[in-house]
Amino acid sequence: MDDMKLTKEIVKAARGLIGFSALQLAEASGVALDTVKSFESGRNKSLSADNQDRVQKALELAGVQFLESGATSDGDGVALRTGEP
Repeated sequence: MDDMKLTKEIVKAARGLIGFSALQLAEASGVALDTVKSFESGRNKSLSADNQDRVQKALELAGVQFLESGATSDGDGVALRTGEP
């Protein structure tokens, strides 16, 4: 997952899976709440490499498993299918 770029949709979905609020993610990651909210709302199109790493690690520590295209999960969960159903 090192090369995967987090999107606002991925971060919001990951938070939803573990029941994290934006505030909880900010606290767990050490990233400012305004940065999390700006990213998730689309005001900021991307996170800095450092902030992305912090957000990813905080979500992983809370139980999220990030999947690259074609990867499979170690447990129950959901993934977004690309292309036509």
